[in-house]
Amino acid sequence: MQGLFGIDVVVLAGGLGTRIRGVLGDTPKVLAPINGRPFLDHLLDHLARLGAGRAVLCLGVGADRVTTHLDRHPPPLPVASVLEPAPLGTAGALRHALPALTSDPVMVMNGDTWLETDFTAFLAEHYRAERPVSLLCVTVDDVSRYGQVELADDGSVTRFAEKAPGRPRPGLINGGALLLSRRALDRLAAQSGPSLEQDFLGQLPSGWIHGWRADGAAFIDIGTPDSLAEASGVLPRGKTET
Repeated sequence: MQGLFGIDVVVLAGGLGTRIRGVLGDTPKVLAPINGRPFLDHLLDHLARLGAGRAVLCLGVGADRVTTHLDRHPPPLPVASVLEPAPLGTAGALRHALPALTSDPVMVMNGDTWLETDFTAFLAEHYRAERPVSLLCVTVDDVSRYGQVELADDGSVTRFAEKAPGRPRPGLINGGALLLSRRALDRLAAQSGPSLEQDFLGQLPSGWIHGWRADGAAFIDIGTPDSLAEASGVLPRGKTET
């Protein structure tokens, strides 16, 4: 399955992981053990199978643990690690990594999100729509934990609604994967602000973002103790690392 056709994939993996620190201790979230392997190993294997050209890891707290792990367990595709000098937020981390990116478009993924869907179709739709940004959207039973994405009939993203704890309802959310053209990356470079969703995506002109519905996608994030526990039922089972 060559769904990503050699493009750079940025993995945002510099978060503090405060919500699951009680489970992981000082282990970086991206190294959380799932089915006998660190989450990062599952993710890099997945990207290699999809035909990604290179993974660019945006690392922050615990970066030394991640790079040591990669030295001991060589990944199945080229990996570049970009270390934040200080916590920069998701937009800041991507901005800091821009000099390392060479493909057009670039895919950006959350380092705590697992997605299985038709990435070939996602990339093809990005080219067809001719928008600077394509956002992979998934349907969940409860958007209150994530914040909701609203789409127009033509697929344009019209609004990012804030999280609304205590108001559970089904809907579309940001599935944790973006395709950004060089035009979008240039705009990001010229701006400031730490949040990719609020300070960058939420401030783009109308019509810049095309939302692609990943119907039937296998999706889970590992950002809470409950979802981390559930991940073993979603991620592959296979060899156990020592």
